[in-house]
Amino acid sequence: MAELELVPVKTRILTDKDDIVDVIEEYAKDIVSPDDLVCSAESVVAITQRRYTRPEELTPSWQARLMRRFVPGEGSMASLYGMQAAMNLEGEWKMMFWFFIGFLAKLVGKNGVWYAKCRQASLTDDVTGTMPPFDKCIVYGPAEPDKVAEKIKQRMGCYGAVVADVNDLKRSAVLGHSKGLNPKEIAKILIDNPFGNASQKTPIVVIKNYAQFVKNRNKD
Repeated sequence: MAELELVPVKTRILTDKDDIVDVIEEYAKDIVSPDDLVCSAESVVAITQRRYTRPEELTPSWQARLMRRFVPGEGSMASLYGMQAAMNLEGEWKMMFWFFIGFLAKLVGKNGVWYAKCRQASLTDDVTGTMPPFDKCIVYGPAEPDKVAEKIKQRMGCYGAVVADVNDLKRSAVLGHSKGLNPKEIAKILIDNPFGNASQKTPIVVIKNYAQFVKNRNKD
């Protein structure tokens, strides 16, 4: 029985002058088969779409200064500029409204309301969160990740493709996927973060034998 194998693919430094589908074809075409699943890190997809900004280009609002004080930990929303970057896309008053509603929801045991209603609060990566030289930038979530995944699948002739948000804190989510895939199952497979967005320059991961894995799972 074929076993899953996660193969990180090394690339050059990618910029907004690149097309992520062209890059994947260039670097992974020799190792991808029809049974494989191609995964791309969401931050690199966003960079190729020019969905990033520099902190010095932002003017923090009083809403950002206030709200970020109530965000625990060291996440992007605890950063003044990370919070402001998300607000620039979502809207300051919308972010503040759902932050308050999310606080009330937590009192009755329901978590994640703010992040669900204001997606950029969870998708925005603060500085140092992505591949150099963009580690000095704030990177937004990718646009139309389902369409990106579908284009990758069609170009590569593989079983499927996903755009994934994975980190070293055992947090894994599939933001976009080609048709017919189970995003929660794939997120679990990627939980140990096989991507390397820093000096490793491996923002693409190929899951070998994924079609056989699905076929065997369905038999069980």
